[in-house]
Amino acid sequence: MSHVLLSTDLLADYRRISQQTFTVVDVETTGYQPPESRVIEISALKASLQDGIQHQQTHLINPDVLIPEKIVQFTGISQSMVETALAPAEVWEQYLPLLNTGVLTGHNLEFDYSFIQFEYEQLHVSFSRPAHEQLCTVALSRLMLPDLPSRRLPDLVRRFGFKVGRSHRAEADTIACWLLAEQLLKEIQQEDDQVLLARFAKEWLPLRKAAELLNCSTKIAQTRLATAGFEPRVSRRSGALMYRRGAIEPLIKQDLGEQLSLF
Repeated sequence: MSHVLLSTDLLADYRRISQQTFTVVDVETTGYQPPESRVIEISALKASLQDGIQHQQTHLINPDVLIPEKIVQFTGISQSMVETALAPAEVWEQYLPLLNTGVLTGHNLEFDYSFIQFEYEQLHVSFSRPAHEQLCTVALSRLMLPDLPSRRLPDLVRRFGFKVGRSHRAEADTIACWLLAEQLLKEIQQEDDQVLLARFAKEWLPLRKAAELLNCSTKIAQTRLATAGFEPRVSRRSGALMYRRGAIEPLIKQDLGEQLSLF
C-alpha cells in the first residue's frame, strides 16, 4: 500500500486487510541501510483481529560484524550478546515460512523490508511480497492520527499506554506495532464510512504525493492548491510542503467533472 490512493480506495483497502492474518516484523540493525549495515535481531509474530497474537519468535543474529557503540546504546544489544547467537543462515531459514504468509506489517515497513530482502539475497533466496500484502503502521497512523506531533513507535506506545518491554528491541517493538495496528484497524472496522472519510481528509500529504494524486508536476500541483486557497504547512523533519488530503481530493473531483462535461 505504498502508492497514493484516494480516501475511498484507502478505506476499502484497510477494511479488506483488517479481515486477514498479519505477520508483524521488526529488525534491529547495525546501521541505517544495507549492505553497510546488517541485522542483529529479528522478531516476527502472527496475529489477527479476531484471535490476537497466535505466535511469536525472536532471535539475536551474529552477522560477524562490529556493532557501533551508538547502536549498543540505542538497542542495548552488545557485541558479546551476538557473538554467541546463531549465524544469519540458521535464523533466516527459520523465518522464511512465516514472513511469506499473512499481511507483512511493520512500523516504517520500508526500512525492515529492505534489510530482510538483503539478508535473504546473501543466502541466494528471493524474498518479495506484493504491495497489497504489506501494511506500514506509520502510514496508517498518519491517516488515522493526522495531527500528532510524532509517530515514533515509543511515543505511540506512551500515548496508548501499550504494555510492552524496552523500545528498540525487536520483540517489544513487534508487539507494539501489532497493538497499534490492532487499535487503528478495529476503529476502521467499527466506524461509519463518513466518519472515517472525514478523518482521512485531515491527513497531511507532502507536495510530491499531492502531485501524484492530481496527476501533474509538483509545480502545477502547488499552483493549483494555492489558487484554490489552500496554504501548506512545512514539515519540521523534512522541510517538505504539506497539504491536507481534504484539500487535494476535491480538485480531483473537479478534474473528473470537467472531463465528463466534454462528452
